[in-house]
Amino acid sequence: MARQTFTGASGLALPRRAVRILKERGLFAHPLLTVEHQQVAQRYVLRGLESGGSVGDVGRYVTFADVEGRPLEYLHPVEAIGVNGLHAVVISQALVRLDMLRKGATYEVLLTRHWVSPVANGQRPSMETEILFRGIHGRLELDLRGKDKPEAGRVTPTFYSLAGETVPILVEFLPVIRAATKAVNCKNCTHTHYLRKPVSRTLNAKGTVAPDDAVAVPNLAGAESS
Repeated sequence: MARQTFTGASGLALPRRAVRILKERGLFAHPLLTVEHQQVAQRYVLRGLESGGSVGDVGRYVTFADVEGRPLEYLHPVEAIGVNGLHAVVISQALVRLDMLRKGATYEVLLTRHWVSPVANGQRPSMETEILFRGIHGRLELDLRGKDKPEAGRVTPTFYSLAGETVPILVEFLPVIRAATKAVNCKNCTHTHYLRKPVSRTLNAKGTVAPDDAVAVPNLAGAESS
């Protein structure tokens, strides 16, 4: 049987045992994105969930940035029952998703860009995915939950190639990777780490948000050409 090509569309590829352990530890990080249709604005968008946290020596976190690495506005926060779960909903036509896993001082990271494909012949569009960075067995010899906590948000793991050479992280995405590194060390996490609070939005005569102001949508043409 032909081996399937890893596309990154569903986030980190974790073995069943790892998924089971995360569930048993009460860690809920949701990397899946869905394509949704905005009836008023008559456009398709992507919907994602910033989520995750850490417990003990394990952490996983999913967050999002715009296509240039800057924080996206969330649509609204989510007050979940319990900790290390959902934190906020994000809506955009194009975005970058970061999925990070920590076990002790070992880190796995997947940075992917996603956008909605053009609508053709009235058919529902699909989600396109591009892998920007994939870090395997990264190391960060700091205790960000304890004595090195002041460094949280300033540092990232170091990742290596199969030949043992340091793999550089794209400069524009260093801020979101720093934020996720802090998040996978955030004990009993209940808040967002990279998405930002939305600005006030204009209401129309019907008292609803104007279509062009409904969500912060990065320029799709710019996303596809980057």
